[in-house]
Amino acid sequence: MSEEPAEIVVDLAAIRHNVGVLRRLTGVPLIAVVKADGYGHGLEQAARAARDGGAEWIAVATVAEAVRLRDAGYGGPLLCWLTVPGTDLVRPVAEGIDLTAYSVAELDDIAAAAATAGRRARVQLKVDTGLNRGGASRAAWAELFARARDGERAGSWKITGLFSHFACADEPRHPANDRQEQAFRAAVALAEDSGLRPELLHLANSAAAILRPSSRFDAVRCGLAIYGLDPAPGETPADLGLVPAMTVRTRLALVKQLEPGDAVSYGHHWVADRATTLGLVPLGYGDGVPRHAFQPGSPGTAAEVAVGRRRRPLRGRVCMDQFMVDLGGDAAAVGDEVVLFGAGPDVPTAQEWAEACGTISYEIVTRIGGRSGRVYVDTGDPASKVDP
Repeated sequence: MSEEPAEIVVDLAAIRHNVGVLRRLTGVPLIAVVKADGYGHGLEQAARAARDGGAEWIAVATVAEAVRLRDAGYGGPLLCWLTVPGTDLVRPVAEGIDLTAYSVAELDDIAAAAATAGRRARVQLKVDTGLNRGGASRAAWAELFARARDGERAGSWKITGLFSHFACADEPRHPANDRQEQAFRAAVALAEDSGLRPELLHLANSAAAILRPSSRFDAVRCGLAIYGLDPAPGETPADLGLVPAMTVRTRLALVKQLEPGDAVSYGHHWVADRATTLGLVPLGYGDGVPRHAFQPGSPGTAAEVAVGRRRRPLRGRVCMDQFMVDLGGDAAAVGDEVVLFGAGPDVPTAQEWAEACGTISYEIVTRIGGRSGRVYVDTGDPASKVDP
């Protein structure tokens, strides 16, 4: 262990393995999504492992993330899909980064950047098919496609892709999925009628890539799944073979005895009903541990950690720097290893933490960090060697 309160151990072999699993399953090129610092796994490291595993493209949200990858030496296909007015687009155009346009105004900004850079931009168009978030609304498609075609003729850019995003892919029987796929096919047809010939049509995120073959088109965009986390809990085949790439571990900082009636942490929301042993874990919400990992109530809901290969529930409110776990009266010592979540049959998963906290595993892995150090390992065979 380092001097930081915990280690976030990332197995790069697991990312490579998961990309390989998804490539074989889908049979189309894979766009590996490494936004938000690689979902908490490390931007540059996750991108490199994904490429080594067979991902043809890398995708990020922001221009800053894209430029950071170029600065790290990644020169391959790279998609960025979120800009705000005033973002400097000259460098991403010059660096050959695929920028995304939702509107004619964004296309105009890209045209200006291309003129300054003295290079034709690479542009992908995003259409809104029902998520009602980013992307051109249906009423704006014709105008967007016409401007995109005019810009191609003028030499401002090349339209390299057309894409959209599902709202309910983790619920494969939700009727919105059919509606969105039909809408995307309509957008593709309208783009073609406008004279556009995008190289890459993509709609499927991790859940759809696995569960909805009809939505795979020319490529799939996989984020959560490349990190070995289940994008559709209860729906994803158990034998798919994805391996969690992240394990968060620390050590007990204190062990103490409690008597019946002793209450724990702020607000005294948990009271011992028997004599037991408590362990102090030196992590808290300042390190990304959700405060609601313990939810007061009768009996209340609590996430679990692994101490000595046994599951131990959190007791009492999570504090900024620490939380307590119930060791059930078993012998334990200061310095014993604690695993919050990771891979392996005796270790809680990020999905289990998400369920205990009433959230999704995306949030669990992307928010963890704070004062904790990230450590990279390469097990070589993650399918059979899940403990870093």
